[in-house]
Amino acid sequence: MYQSNTYEYLEALTEEKLLICNSDKEAEQIRDVAVLLEFDSFVLPELRVSVGEDLRAYGEDLQLFFTMLASYYESRKKKVLISPLRTLLVPFPKKEFFAKQTIEFGDTLQLNELKDRLYQWGYHFVDIASQRGEVSFRGDIIDIFPINTEKPYRISLFDEEVETIQYYDENTQKRLSEELEAFTFAPAFLALNKEEHEALKLRTQMSHYDTFVKDIDSLGLWYLDELGQSALEAFSGVWATSLDDELKEVYELSQPLVKREAFSLQVIPEGHKYRDLEAVNPNKLLESHRDKKIIIIAKNESIVRGSEYDWGQVIHDSSLGDKSQMTKPLDIEFVYQEGIVNILGSEILILSLNKPIKRKRVKRASIILDELKPGDYVVHENHGVGIFKGIEKREILGSMSEFVVIHYQNEDALLIPVSSLEVIDRYVAEGGALPVLDRMGKASFKKLKAKVKEKLFAIASQIINLSAQRHLKKGIKLKRNMEEHAIFMFEAGFIHTEDQERAINDMVGDMSSGRMMDRLLSADVGFGKTEVAMNGMFIAVKNGYQAMMIAPTTLLSSQHFKSLKERFADHGIKVGKLDRFSTAKERNGTLKALEEGRLDVVVGTHALLKAKFKNLALVIIDEEHKFGVKQKEALKEIAIDVHLLSMSATPIPRSLNLAMSDVKSFSEILTPPTERQGVRTFVKSYDDKVIKEAILREIRRGGQIFYVFNSIAGIEAKKKILLEILPKIRIAVLHSKISAKETEDEMMLFEDGEYDVLLSTSIVESGIHMPHANTMIVDGADNFGIADLHQLRGRVGRGGKEGYCYFMVTDKERLTDNAKRRLLALESHSDLGSGAVLAFHDLEIRGGGNIIGEAQSGHIKQIGYSLYLRMLEDAIKELSGQDKEVAQNIDMKLSIDAYLNEELIEEDRLRLELYRRLSLCETTGEVYEIEAEIADRFGKLDTITRQFIDVIVMKVLAREKGISKVSSYGENVFMEFIEEGKSRLTLKSRSKDDDDIIATAMGYLK
Repeated sequence: MYQSNTYEYLEALTEEKLLICNSDKEAEQIRDVAVLLEFDSFVLPELRVSVGEDLRAYGEDLQLFFTMLASYYESRKKKVLISPLRTLLVPFPKKEFFAKQTIEFGDTLQLNELKDRLYQWGYHFVDIASQRGEVSFRGDIIDIFPINTEKPYRISLFDEEVETIQYYDENTQKRLSEELEAFTFAPAFLALNKEEHEALKLRTQMSHYDTFVKDIDSLGLWYLDELGQSALEAFSGVWATSLDDELKEVYELSQPLVKREAFSLQVIPEGHKYRDLEAVNPNKLLESHRDKKIIIIAKNESIVRGSEYDWGQVIHDSSLGDKSQMTKPLDIEFVYQEGIVNILGSEILILSLNKPIKRKRVKRASIILDELKPGDYVVHENHGVGIFKGIEKREILGSMSEFVVIHYQNEDALLIPVSSLEVIDRYVAEGGALPVLDRMGKASFKKLKAKVKEKLFAIASQIINLSAQRHLKKGIKLKRNMEEHAIFMFEAGFIHTEDQERAINDMVGDMSSGRMMDRLLSADVGFGKTEVAMNGMFIAVKNGYQAMMIAPTTLLSSQHFKSLKERFADHGIKVGKLDRFSTAKERNGTLKALEEGRLDVVVGTHALLKAKFKNLALVIIDEEHKFGVKQKEALKEIAIDVHLLSMSATPIPRSLNLAMSDVKSFSEILTPPTERQGVRTFVKSYDDKVIKEAILREIRRGGQIFYVFNSIAGIEAKKKILLEILPKIRIAVLHSKISAKETEDEMMLFEDGEYDVLLSTSIVESGIHMPHANTMIVDGADNFGIADLHQLRGRVGRGGKEGYCYFMVTDKERLTDNAKRRLLALESHSDLGSGAVLAFHDLEIRGGGNIIGEAQSGHIKQIGYSLYLRMLEDAIKELSGQDKEVAQNIDMKLSIDAYLNEELIEEDRLRLELYRRLSLCETTGEVYEIEAEIADRFGKLDTITRQFIDVIVMKVLAREKGISKVSSYGENVFMEFIEEGKSRLTLKSRSKDDDDIIATAMGYLK
């Protein structure tokens, strides 16, 4: 009964107040009421953070907390601040620390002063500002991404004067067109001066709390002292919607932070004027209460027009029901706003036509640089694996150029011109395996490549032949009844993401085309693959056919069976199950019913491979790569003349996806479901107290825990230690030496809630969906690769509950820099960070391996993932007869100064990234697009940089003209051709100046 009480309370309110509620959801309901009563209302996010906890795991929520608090303090209107309960335990910074600064067109900036201010205000200085709270200074360009804006700003300076202010896109880093007169930025933390900042920094560094890094980001709020106050002190009146046990507990917990007598905590009294309504049938309500003042809330006019009611009739001739009973015209007012309020009073009826919207702040992937750092392994397509050492400038024949330096065995160095970086790839192998360095000039790498190529041709031809057989057969044509299918989709009980809708429509398109469907659906666990599959089954059954779904484990098959039974219950669709838990009697009954056509849908494990069907039209295979060789053969037999949907939880490399698009159709679901929450990630030194608190925190909220300990030899001893800390917890132990049957049985018991903790090696990282297990503890996290940690973390936070992940390390002080970087990347980015690039590659390798039917890890290990993939694409293209240009490496040896000038782009890694992108351009349009981007991000191009762009343009044109080398000496420009027997062409330039050489070469190539 929140809304009616709150409405009555706020209606009479004349001063500003802090209102407390129990959850985010309740906060939104109160906000809807406050907005209707024309309050400026501000909702704080729910911060379930304990005192002393590392705040970086709550980064986004804290930014929202600061933004809302600042807006509240700033508002001069009638206002109310709404806060979920737990947020009250965080110290509230005082009003004066939310100052802002405005920068206008034409201002003269004191740059050092501005840098100091941004630093003291909590901004992070980076090369590329792509996340809120970051700033980047590059020559005469400043990028700044305030925490309270949707888009970041780019300022261009002329000397120290502001010449232009524009928004830019944080993903592409390109400016968005319109120029702005001015912009205002808020602090990323608090508006502190130098003394306050230094004092706070010192307090956090001396902290006794255990965090991976001790700085203002991770501990600042806990040490505000005189800069902050308790929420309960900050406001004169604090009112709660109800005083339940949890509120009393928070009140007790807040005592160390606040003087008990300093505030009054009151509960909003129960109202008598209004009551909450369930607006199931708005028409009936309108008819019953036509004598009252009626307020209709809708987001916009279209919603009003689209509702079942004829409002025109209601408003103009007031003929509701029988005309003889016409009473006075309706007194009706339309309020156009978001939100839902349904309240009835003696004189008023408030009705909302809005649908509940799922508010999810989707995490944005920051710009991801697949960057190379000195010391990284790279693979050259002719010389093999070496170590990248950096970029060096060299003078060759009187002109300056930049080269990438790679070291091979015996410190042999190879210099690669920056215009030809397409010949190298970064070396990535599954699980971060390390390669052996090759020797320069040895033929062994060429032999290895030839061997891999042969193997790849065999794989590619097998894929293509199988596909050709399917393509030649006529497919079963399945029609969709639009209305019936729309109802089925609506019954899912959630709003489908765009990706899910696209996958369903593509699948239905295949099934109704008269061709045989062969589609691969790739999506992370819990992203809704089963929902897509169920739509396919529904259509098959409604067309009078049968459908089967096969999964590699009993656990997975029973999870699917539950979902199917629930979803099909109201449609008269009979669902059966076949796995090792089926008794002999059940098994025989199911097999007979399938053969006679009395069962519509069946789900099971490989036990299904012997089944005979009356009229099967659709086969769905989940995690096909987990089946054995014999089982895969049997699957091919079953699926040879029916529609086939394969599902996989590993991403498929985009390039492979394109190469195979003629062979298989692909769908990907990349959007998480709306109720999916992020995972709070903490790096901690191993400590029994932390383990105990993490486990109890999860058990208190009715959940379960994954505890990953990657040593089979020590796992039983670890169980003893856990039982010493918490004698009453129920622990299941799993590792690869336990039989598949026992593993599955234990997993089933864990899923049914018979255990609190699943103590296991890293075998839990793939494929299971356990919505009740939302805390993950990884013991010895510094011994795992980043991809494995990223995967493990993905097991929690799935059931609409927030996940917690603790990476425990033995000794923080003795970690290698690399391990520190990995763990920090994961701690700071709940979903994506630079770490996720590698994690994604690692998953892609598995995804790529799944498609080609064998893991192939040996070859990937030898030549690296990128080159392996490129060769596989070439093999598929060649065998499937796609027009394949032989990508020829063009040798550019013009004696001109041409490189990306470090005076324009200071950072080596940014120059390298641009070199790499330019070397991969296939059209001159792509080159000019990158040129515009460089000007946009770094300022006006100087001569040397512009000449390098010209070299890349010439390289693209040379490839189109069949030219293999463009060089110059003195005033002569030479062109050599790929075609044998075609003689070298010599052109004469006006002088040996750079611009004349370029004009001559470009003139011929264009």
